[in-house]
Amino acid sequence: MISIQPVEYEQKTILRNLLELYKYDFSEFDPEDDINANGLYEYKYVDHYFTEAERFAFFIKVEEKLAGFALVHSIGENEQNEKIYEMAEFFVMKKYRKLKCGQTAAFKLFNMFGGVWKVAEMETNVPAQKFWRKTIERYTHGNYTEIREADWDGPIQMFSSVRKAE
Repeated sequence: MISIQPVEYEQKTILRNLLELYKYDFSEFDPEDDINANGLYEYKYVDHYFTEAERFAFFIKVEEKLAGFALVHSIGENEQNEKIYEMAEFFVMKKYRKLKCGQTAAFKLFNMFGGVWKVAEMETNVPAQKFWRKTIERYTHGNYTEIREADWDGPIQMFSSVRKAE
């Protein structure tokens, strides 16, 4: 059983701890990110997910065990007044990756937030590109576009989702 649960304020330390694992995992793709003098990566936006209405933090759980997290950010609206969401960060611990945990969690999140989605990967993060292309292809049945933007070094998949109750 794979579930998505909102991160409560009292659980912020747990999210912060998982973000350290994520940033460590991610460090092979981002050579400019490094630990600070205290030996921590520190995700600078973690507090924003508890103070800004347009940011949403979720735990990904497998059989009620923490398996990862997702950070979703609403970044505005398009000309048709559809909300635009970005998958700001997404992490599944290695032991859960072969269980389709990431794909299932992503589908649940896309269904929670109806609108336009942007999912971006760094050029150097080829595993993430493969994961997101396959996941979004399955979710949309191939109805997505891949773009590049001047302020991002890597592909961005864009598609629409319709909010669905679970």
